[in-house]
Amino acid sequence: MSYAVSTSITVQQGLLGRVPPLWWAIALLLVAMPMIASNFVLFQIFGWTFILGMISLSLMFLAGYGGMVSLIQMTVGALAGYLVAILGTSGVPTISLGWPWWLYIPAAIIVAALFGTLVGALAVRTEGIYTIMITLAIASAFFYFTRQNYGLFNGYTGFNNVVPPALFGIDWRQPAPFYYLTLACASLAYFAVVYVSRSPFGLALQGVRDNPRRMSALGFSVTAHRILAYTFSSVIAAVGGILLVWQNAQVSPGTAGIPQVIDILVIAVVGGIKRPIGPFIGALIYVLLRVYSPDVLLAFGLSGERFKLLIGLGFLVIVFFSPDGVLGLWEKFKARRAKQADPLRMGRP
Repeated sequence: MSYAVSTSITVQQGLLGRVPPLWWAIALLLVAMPMIASNFVLFQIFGWTFILGMISLSLMFLAGYGGMVSLIQMTVGALAGYLVAILGTSGVPTISLGWPWWLYIPAAIIVAALFGTLVGALAVRTEGIYTIMITLAIASAFFYFTRQNYGLFNGYTGFNNVVPPALFGIDWRQPAPFYYLTLACASLAYFAVVYVSRSPFGLALQGVRDNPRRMSALGFSVTAHRILAYTFSSVIAAVGGILLVWQNAQVSPGTAGIPQVIDILVIAVVGGIKRPIGPFIGALIYVLLRVYSPDVLLAFGLSGERFKLLIGLGFLVIVFFSPDGVLGLWEKFKARRAKQADPLRMGRP
């Protein structure tokens, strides 16, 4: 065995050794989930969690590493879903073009990413509340445009029977295949964000977030880095939007409605806006509340529609006690335990 190969294996083993055992246990549990979970849990709970987590992850990348809070991520995902229905096949053959999957899927992602890039080119020239407002305005405009346009977006009805292509003889909308599809896409998105955040571009973007004037003085293009961040995040949001449309087998203006746009922000903040795993934690909490809270409310004689009240109250409680979301609460808990154990380790009374 050559020295280069031996060194490469040693480095890989060192990197794998840094992964905590808990992460290996979670990974094995996720892979084995179809063997122990019901179809409802696979498709509705985890499938939806991975999808919303991906779209929220795109927001986390912009906000956590770029310092830009954008409300356009769900709109980008909905546009990708619309393009899949328009360019591919759906229950509206008078509009759908029937392109092959290997053509309409990349086209949908590219066009949605270009849309997100154009929005980013406008938004990066503003800061703070103005960035939020301009992205919210564009999201609102897209919602009303799709609802009123019948020639291209089929108006209020939208498109039904939008399903993933049957590749390798597999029906990817069945619970177990769809679970693995969303798990694979979510894992790729997560590791892509982790990799980019540690790359020269990601480090420069974080420098732009912290001190744009200094980065500009060092020769970095602040505007270009911010726009490219929108492009990268839009690709993730577009993939999540396509998966969301395939899960629901339909896309309509409500897919990009204002409540859905705000939900992505809530999910990202609740989970934690500073780490890539945060959006997935927030998505799991949101999905569990969304699915099961109506039954709990009905058991107490309340309307199931009030589940949003529970989500809002949970959001307020978490943000009040920890601006960094659930991950911030966990860090505070670990810090408190370490502080309590410190006198014992140091031999102090």
